[in-house]
Amino acid sequence: MKKTLAVILCGWTLFASGQSNQPAASLRPNPYQELPLGAIRPEGWLRERLIRQKEGATGKLDVLYPSVMGPRNGWLGGDGDQWERGPYWVDGLLPLAYLLNDAELIAKTKPWVEWALNSQQPDGYFGPSHDYGPEAGLQRDNSRDWWPKMVALKILKQYYSATGDQRVIRLMTNYFKYQLKELPKTPLDHWTFWARYRGGDNLLLVYWLHRITGDAFLLQLGDLIHKQTFDYTNAFLQTDMLSQPGSIHCVNLAQGLKTPVIQYQHHPKAEYIQAVDRGLADIRKYNGMAHGLYGGDEALHGNNPTQGSELCSAVEMMFSLESMLEITGKVAWADQLEKIAFNALPTQISDDFMSRQYFQQANQVMLTRHTRNFDVNHGGTDVCFGLLTGYPCCTSNMHQGWPKFTQNLWYKTSDQGLAALVYAPSEVKTVVGKNVPVTFKEETGYPFEETIRFTLTTEARSVTFPLHLRIPEWCPKASLTINGKPYKEVVGNAVTVINRTWKSGDVVEVQLPMPLRQSSWYENSHSIERGPLTYALPLGEEVKKVTNTKDPIDYGDAYEEVRPTTPWNYSLIVSSDAKLAERYIVEKTGKVSNSPWTTESAPIRIRTKGRRIPSWGLYNDMTGPIPYSVTYNLEYGPEEEIILIPYGCTRLRIAQFPVTGGR
Repeated sequence: MKKTLAVILCGWTLFASGQSNQPAASLRPNPYQELPLGAIRPEGWLRERLIRQKEGATGKLDVLYPSVMGPRNGWLGGDGDQWERGPYWVDGLLPLAYLLNDAELIAKTKPWVEWALNSQQPDGYFGPSHDYGPEAGLQRDNSRDWWPKMVALKILKQYYSATGDQRVIRLMTNYFKYQLKELPKTPLDHWTFWARYRGGDNLLLVYWLHRITGDAFLLQLGDLIHKQTFDYTNAFLQTDMLSQPGSIHCVNLAQGLKTPVIQYQHHPKAEYIQAVDRGLADIRKYNGMAHGLYGGDEALHGNNPTQGSELCSAVEMMFSLESMLEITGKVAWADQLEKIAFNALPTQISDDFMSRQYFQQANQVMLTRHTRNFDVNHGGTDVCFGLLTGYPCCTSNMHQGWPKFTQNLWYKTSDQGLAALVYAPSEVKTVVGKNVPVTFKEETGYPFEETIRFTLTTEARSVTFPLHLRIPEWCPKASLTINGKPYKEVVGNAVTVINRTWKSGDVVEVQLPMPLRQSSWYENSHSIERGPLTYALPLGEEVKKVTNTKDPIDYGDAYEEVRPTTPWNYSLIVSSDAKLAERYIVEKTGKVSNSPWTTESAPIRIRTKGRRIPSWGLYNDMTGPIPYSVTYNLEYGPEEEIILIPYGCTRLRIAQFPVTGGR
């Protein structure tokens, strides 16, 4: 195995893992490669998101949730919970710590990492090996369940990326030998069914290790894991699973989506890519919603905009899309990643990162403790903002969303260059060409603004390398300038490559025009979109903090209920695509602040006209059945001016509107 090389650049330690020197007749070379953890630094509003995570629940969960995240956790050697919750938290805490280069947070991750590394037994098993704590609800024989180990291995992979600690390679090698020996007699679903549906995470890590060590047994293990994992390829291509409510758990679907693409690295069959494309299309058709996710509360549950979408689905869908993007560079998957990150994710977690919703609704007009038409209800607390409302898996798992998004803004390329495939303010330090150190600073108000500015810094007199830039599908034609001079125009749904000799101070500016679009959803309801953002009608709020005396152990000591103080039952007025710019007036409220994800600080809004529909009223603390668009002779009120803002900036909202005709 090639020795890990530490390159010190301006105080940042970058580790070249040797992944580019994979053996022949091995895995398919990927066009893009994840950079070492810490090579990318967030800037602007994205850095503020991560700082708020540090100061909020991500940095304090051991104090806020000590019964699970405290020293009795089984992943710290204690007699408490030994399943997914501890690893879930650290799977977000660790990348956050290294992205911020925060010594306090790094120190907080160390006991978890060290205990896992030191827990390996002679047979190769690692992790807790005694009975589960009572809240896991599992049998005594389940301590070696495969599923929680997958999350722990994700943590160790990230730790290795940040530090180059060779103990990770030894542990994974020995554990995967253990898996190869044990899986034939105790397959993935031997203890619980979760590992069978989430085996793609296991497979991802096996192939990651193979790119470092070249050990042939890992490919054999990969085939075995894929065989024992639920067959998503067949399900997406040959069955009607995604059109059937209740057919699959929403988080299993989010995690399993990537499985065919992970397998594509070893067996590059076109059907694996086709399966995921078909799966995404069917998710959108039968279950999709304007925020980029789908009805899944908790099982798959259709596309009515009052159905819930679980927070775990958001962060796991993001991770699946990020994993797939590295393997193919497919623009549509990057577009979908941004759609979830900029719409579904920010609205479902409070701005101070101290509370969250278990389920969000695309049309969400009342957040109260009430039993709704969800597949699963948890004391009626599922849409209330709280630390433990709904179910605590999201309390533990939400932390990976923004850190892993940041980690996947930039990639190394197979042609010795650099790629920006997802956009947000950031800075990256790496090497290109013949190991020449470079820095790119990305300055932008994206996703609210259209301009992205990249500035190169290098100590070399000049350096030749390609820069890959994604042009989203929603952008009809982008324009690029280099040092203020026009370079070229590029149509959307493509990755454009600038291959040139660069000098320090070179500036590339990308203009991504964001024309207004309207999309159709359940009952022919319409949403207004611009760039990667969906827009919604925000409602006035009456917030009530509730002290929970009924069941505080299950759902937390307190939570927030939110009720509307302004009307919500508006329709949009039917408009052709050609006339959208006349009917919907885009107004920028000023510079994008470092905290743009609230109703008050939304940096952009759209002014339009709507009509109230008197017959569309509340039902079961939700919007009642949405009128079909366009219903003949539906009664509605006069035109009124309404203001739409980015979906991610709202808490109470209408995002999927009925449409009424003109008079």
